[in-house]
Amino acid sequence: MGSLRSGPVRCGLTDMNAGVIKHLSRSTAALSLAVVALAGPASASPSGLSRPVASLEMPEPPAAAVAIDELQTLTVEAPHPMTGYSRAKFPHWATQFGKCDTREVVLARDGVNVKQDEECRAVSGTWRSQYDNKTVTTASQIDIDHMVPLANGWRSGADTWTTAKRKQFANDLEHSQLIAVSAASNRSKGDQSPDQWAPPNSAYWCTYSRAWTHVKSLYGLSVTAREKSALQNMLGTCP
Repeated sequence: MGSLRSGPVRCGLTDMNAGVIKHLSRSTAALSLAVVALAGPASASPSGLSRPVASLEMPEPPAAAVAIDELQTLTVEAPHPMTGYSRAKFPHWATQFGKCDTREVVLARDGVNVKQDEECRAVSGTWRSQYDNKTVTTASQIDIDHMVPLANGWRSGADTWTTAKRKQFANDLEHSQLIAVSAASNRSKGDQSPDQWAPPNSAYWCTYSRAWTHVKSLYGLSVTAREKSALQNMLGTCP
């Protein structure tokens, strides 16, 4: 698979932060911005809480017209067998920088007024779960969902990948593959495809189908005939 492009990060940097970040790779810098760029210097409180974290958003998937074109290029086939599947074959959550792993980066990115402790764990904040349109104020009640679930990825082509590629897929912060949602909605979804499960919040179907289609296109994953039909219907809800 070719290199995956990262989108622009829409936030301002202080001269000091820019001086630090210029020494990082572009992908690491994009991750660091979620917890550093807008927060300023870290200042731990007597209770051990550190700096507040800026709220960004899941990387925006392509427009509906682009997603519709991408959908037409996907291979349509029956799902691969689950023989040999294990979540351990998709190493996550990977360390991104310092003590921050992928989960903590997404919690910081998708939340509002998120505060982290010295271990980079979110200790307070507010999250809006797009799947069910619920507000959550406790990090333990938030799951980081893989837009295209790991098991679905396995059934649609990841069974032939290297471990390194599976790790990239499971920790992809550059594209619309990871999102913070309520644990209840994520567990309701499980590893189901759009023909089997759709977000209860139908207002999110447009973004959901664009993101799902784009991730499958980026990684060269296949779809089933029913999955493709469901994605076409969901894309039809886009303005």
